[in-house]
Amino acid sequence: MNAEGFPDDRLPAHLVDGSLYVFRAWHSMPDEFLDADGHPVNAVHGFARFLCELLEKARPAHVAVAFDASLTSSFRNAIYPAYKANRELPPPELERQFVLCRAITEALGVSVLIDHSYEADDLIGSALWNLRGHGLPSVIVSADKDFGQLLGEHDEQWDYARNLRWGPAGVHEKLGVHPHQVADYLALCGDAVDNIPGVPGIGAKTAAALLAHFGSLDALLERIDEVAFLRLRGAAACAQKLREHAEAALLYRRLTRIALDAPVSPGTDALRRQRGDEAHLDELCAKLRFGPLTRSRMRALLE
Repeated sequence: MNAEGFPDDRLPAHLVDGSLYVFRAWHSMPDEFLDADGHPVNAVHGFARFLCELLEKARPAHVAVAFDASLTSSFRNAIYPAYKANRELPPPELERQFVLCRAITEALGVSVLIDHSYEADDLIGSALWNLRGHGLPSVIVSADKDFGQLLGEHDEQWDYARNLRWGPAGVHEKLGVHPHQVADYLALCGDAVDNIPGVPGIGAKTAAALLAHFGSLDALLERIDEVAFLRLRGAAACAQKLREHAEAALLYRRLTRIALDAPVSPGTDALRRQRGDEAHLDELCAKLRFGPLTRSRMRALLE
């Protein structure tokens, strides 16, 4: 906070993986929360508490919450139809709650990022890239390992539920690769969450060892003949698998690499925290049957 009591423009921007926290609330909050029309709103209640806590703790001058709306329409589905095919679509009662979570976010003066072709990861990556160009560091609020590829020298990732924070060095501690290698790493060893198989026979440790030696997927594929002579268990078989699946690995990297050209507003003003809409917030609180504590917390955030 600055001397006038307003958020300091020099503080890092906070970019929130909103869908993750909606899903967490959906699974963890009891289904006894109903709105004025009798519809379940447990995910909205849980998400609202999370967002209030985050804004109270961080007091960011720049903040945005990204939501997924591209589970079947992402540009990655056109490249690889099996992408995320293992995931079930949210049921209608949860889809309805996603809409309400976005409404609460906007009423609190927080920017919402959403697109039908780009995922939340891409929107966060593009926003971070834009902010970095204006000299503003970012904190990515998510537990998703994919975001490691975005972290620059002054950026952080924050696993809010566990209250764990890490920068670029933390990515290497967790995965054994540097941020600029994360997309290559996931292309090699796969990502079961997104239904990306990776190269058969190459697990996380082998992928990290290969990238430590060669530096990148491109260099690895250019020098496949050297793989058989590395001190790796099954090095010869690994080299053969890489030859057989080289094109697939390059395809998978197109899936694992976070896009930096998603449609986000240039500059920093679009992500500046606004004062919010008190009338709309009161209307939502009544509709969602929020208790007095949540209502007072939200009103305080508008001051």
